Amino acid sequence: MSNKPNAREAIVDCASKLFFTQGYHATGLNQIIKESESPKGSLYYYFPHGKEELALTCIHRTSDIVTEKLKDLADTSPGIGEAMREFLLGMAEEAVSSSYERVVPFSFWLAVETSCVSEELRQACQTVFSDWQEVVKQHLMEEGVGETEAADKASVAVSLFEGALLQTLTFRDEQPLLAAAKLIPALLS
Repeated sequence: MSNKPNAREAIVDCASKLFFTQGYHATGLNQIIKESESPKGSLYYYFPHGKEELALTCIHRTSDIVTEKLKDLADTSPGIGEAMREFLLGMAEEAVSSSYERVVPFSFWLAVETSCVSEELRQACQTVFSDWQEVVKQHLMEEGVGETEAADKASVAVSLFEGALLQTLTFRDEQPLLAAAKLIPALLS
């Protein structure tokens, strides 16, 4: 085991980056060990069940980060439409500042690629989308939207975010995220 107090975080950070940029299947544990500069024993100490357990950790961490960001914005914005607009504008800014390399749509590797690897990964991905949609849905309901309509709008909002991010990265152009940011308040009104 590594003497570094942050070996686990280094492994998760590195694995997330590699899973997002290369995909689940193209990322090997040896590459994660090498690029995280962690001893092999650290990886197996923290993730005794290997790559799938590590992927689950990355999925949960990504979900937590985005969910907290959405909640924070929703709690400090005049409405969920404005919160989602700010979220999308932030993603556009991050995409440009990272030369389109640090932001990857969740669905790109997690939901699409890993959901066919195992039922546990598929369920984890389902939970991620459900959690994000729940934040939007709950705020819409607080704004007076009925539950069914709020659930529909939340599903479309998350789909819009994921699709705009995927296009932004494919075209290496922030315009799809900016367009989504411009239109999402009307969608959620």
